[in-house]
Order: sequence, then C-alpha cells, then structure tokens
Amino acid sequence: MKQILMFMGLCAMLGCSSYAGKEEEAHKEEKTSFLVTSPLQKDTTVIKEYVAQVRSIQHIELRALEKGYLQKIYVDEGQYVQKGQLMFQIMPMLYQAERQKAEAEVNFVDIEYQNTKKLADENVVSKNELALAKAKLDKAKAELALAETHLQFTQIRAPFSGIMDHFQVRLGSLVDEGDLLTTLSDNSKMWVYYNVPEAEYLDYKAQVKNERQTKVDLLLANNKLFNQGGVVETIEADFNNETGNIAFRATFPNPDKLLRHGETGNVQMKVPLSNALIIPQKATFEVLDKKYVYVVDKDNVIRSREITIAAELPHIFVVQEGLSKEDKILLEGLRLVRENEKIHSKFVEPGTVLSQLDLYAE
Repeated sequence: MKQILMFMGLCAMLGCSSYAGKEEEAHKEEKTSFLVTSPLQKDTTVIKEYVAQVRSIQHIELRALEKGYLQKIYVDEGQYVQKGQLMFQIMPMLYQAERQKAEAEVNFVDIEYQNTKKLADENVVSKNELALAKAKLDKAKAELALAETHLQFTQIRAPFSGIMDHFQVRLGSLVDEGDLLTTLSDNSKMWVYYNVPEAEYLDYKAQVKNERQTKVDLLLANNKLFNQGGVVETIEADFNNETGNIAFRATFPNPDKLLRHGETGNVQMKVPLSNALIIPQKATFEVLDKKYVYVVDKDNVIRSREITIAAELPHIFVVQEGLSKEDKILLEGLRLVRENEKIHSKFVEPGTVLSQLDLYAE
C-alpha cells in the first residue's frame, strides 16, 4: 500500500513537471513573438528645407551725380523715406551760376532771333540767315536745359519709397561724381533665393505645372516660421555646373517690414511624391551613419539590409532604395534579435501601424 502511494505521488510529480515544462515553453514562445509589417506605398507630400538668402525687391546704391561739398543731409540712417523725398544736398552755387549764365544767353539770342525774323518778314535778310538765328536760339535753350539738369543733380531724392542704410559720407564731405552716399531698400516685398539640386528640380517640374501656384514657407534664424507665406515666381535659366543646383526665387509679402535685405533662413517647400514607400522610423537602426532594417524572409529568418532615405517626416521615413512593398520588416524588438536568427512573428497591416503613429502625412 505504501509503495502504491509512493508510485502515485511520483506520477503526480512527473505530471506537474510536464505541465510546468509545457507552460514555460508556451511562455517562451509568446515572449519571442515579434511584430512584423511591410512598407506602405502611397502618394504623399514631404517638406524639404533649402538654405535661403533674403533680398529686397529693390536694393540700390545712391551715388553723387555731381562733384561738390555735401551741404545738407535731410534724412537719418534706418529711416523710411517716401518716393521723391529730398535726402542730400550738394552745394549748388556753381551750378546756379551756370544756369543764370545760360538763361542770360537764351534771352540775348532770343532778341537776336526776333529781330532777324522781323527783317526776314520784310525780305531784308534771307531765310537762311533766319534759320541760322533759329538754330543759335535752340542751342542756347539746350545749354540752359543742361545747366538746369546739373543743378537738379545737386539734390539727391529717393527714387522709390524704402528704408535707408547707414551713411557712407558725413556732412561737409567733399564728394566726387559717382561717390557712394548710402543704399536704399524697398522691403514691401522680399525675394527669397534658394538652390535646388538637379534631381529634385526634375521631380518638381514633373509634379508642378505652374510654379506660381507653389506655396512655400520661410523658417527664420530664430527657428520660427515667418508669418507670411510665399509663392515661387521664377526659376533661373541655367544650372550651376560646379554645384549642380538651380536657383528658385520665391516672393514674400512683408507688411510689417520684419524681413530686411541680407537676412538668411530656410525655405520649406512641399514636394509631392508618387508611390512613395513609407516605414516607421522605429523599424530602423543606424550603423556608422547608415540606416538599416531587419527584413524577415519566408522562413522567418531575419537579415539586416541597408536602406536609403528620401525624406523624413515625424515618426516615419520615406524610403528611396533598399525595400519593396512586398518586403516584411521587423517592427519592434530590434535589440532583442541577432543576424540570421529565426523568430516567431505576427504580421500587422502597414496601414494599421502608421495610423497608430503621431504623424502628419498628406
């Protein structure tokens, strides 16, 4: 009887041990089950940034048109001036004297002409003599007009409304013809130039039929977006053979005059991508600045594969090379596996995976 009880106890222990082993094996199998997904192929839009230079739509140098002493300065550095406003006065006395001399010559020659005309009407002098007197009068009037022009050149007026830069001369300076006085910028609108690589230019032209419909944003140096949107207005004619880039120009309204000539920033341009392959960023890992994913084959064996990233969006990558939409990639647990290891996997639809990510993709 005692032996029977011992035998039954031994069986019970073996039974429990067998059950515990199966439970542990099942638990282990559950622990090593990894989520797998595939790239999602869809049309999307990515935002690409380009280093940009901000320029005024009009930015000119104001130079002296006549030689002389700078007699008066009517404006100040950084001041907004209106079109036609007087800015500088070069001492005009010499040019005033030349105008007075020319006026006197016109009056004198005009009297001669009137007398000659009267004599010609009475057939006292020939018509040729009258024509000569008329030519002499026209010449004198031309000399007067030239003198008045020189006198006007002593006043430097704003050719358009804009903001002045700093002075290059000071009051009382002797300036020569052509000397730089200051610069003037019309900042009502700004031209923003940025360079686009040839491949991206070709993709852009294939997607966009009218550049003037392409809207862009400007990221300022303080990492904040400019509060006005811009529009691509023109693309230059030639590529830069040294860089392989072509220049785009976008126009931004500047009602608050925040943007100034010479600023820098980054243009953000939305680039449409057709049939793009999208994967979660968490499905990738990096080795020596190169991106990799674990590809799961039909036998559930994982192998690393290098991929090339075309664009980056929040939480996702757009893959340029290295994957197809039929490939299966490891989604989670990348640090828990090894190369050529066979795993237990559970497939999750790529649309489901991406819908659970906090992303923005059009």
